[in-house]
Amino acid sequence: MSAALLSVVAEADWLGLAGRTIVVTGAASGIGAAVAEGAARAGARVALLDRDAAGAERLAAALAARGHRALALQCDISDEAGVLAAAARVEAELGPADGLVNNAGLLRAGALGEVSLADWNAVLGVNLTGYLLCSRSFGAQMTARGRGSIVNVASIAGCHPQTRSGAYSASKAGVLLLSRQMAAEWGPAGVRSNAICPGMIRTALSEKFYEQPGLEQRRAAITASRRIGRPDDIAEVALFLLSDRAGYVNGAELMVDGGMSAMLMDLVPRPGFNDSAERAPAAA
Repeated sequence: MSAALLSVVAEADWLGLAGRTIVVTGAASGIGAAVAEGAARAGARVALLDRDAAGAERLAAALAARGHRALALQCDISDEAGVLAAAARVEAELGPADGLVNNAGLLRAGALGEVSLADWNAVLGVNLTGYLLCSRSFGAQMTARGRGSIVNVASIAGCHPQTRSGAYSASKAGVLLLSRQMAAEWGPAGVRSNAICPGMIRTALSEKFYEQPGLEQRRAAITASRRIGRPDDIAEVALFLLSDRAGYVNGAELMVDGGMSAMLMDLVPRPGFNDSAERAPAAA
């Protein structure tokens, strides 16, 4: 192989994920699907876990049609037996996990004084306990070989309370500390754990919000980047954290919100200093 061709091949595998097994939960749509597609393009074998079996199968078929290796598994990550069974299938069919993206999530609305205990526990069961179950099951495959990366998709709502969203903010705040604890406990075994905090990302789950005229413009106006995020914006960061390029990144929390969290003081009206009122009109 010529030096030029070797250079092209090396550039194509810049992340070094080719031939690795990457597991993505909540992979049938949104951020999870974007991560799975990106990992497949980077040459990884991809396991797609989702309660939506049909959606996961469709994505796996689409990836296979493009020459990628993908395995779709129906899995409720809040069920320990189901997670253990999925981990065994992945190891048997794709090989031991090299990376895990904990992304599956649940939101059940309700003010704290009104949310039912059943809804509270259901959200915690998926968003927090489910992350632990997947991390333990697939993390065991990583620690056995002395290397691996876990990426936990949290939320800006884990840093700032999202009112009337039941247990969502509490669950995502728990993910942040869980991620750091995994880094501290499993780092010596060669397994890294990092968290991503997405801001406003336009997915099928949030698409209905944008049917309201002018809402996208008002939301974009409170970000430094002046736009709403896309699933790929999160996927690119996740792929970096999965790769050896992030080999010394451990226990980190990356805010991927287009600078929304940096905008608080700019949103305070200061006549003559900012134009927040013009950028974020009350009605479009």
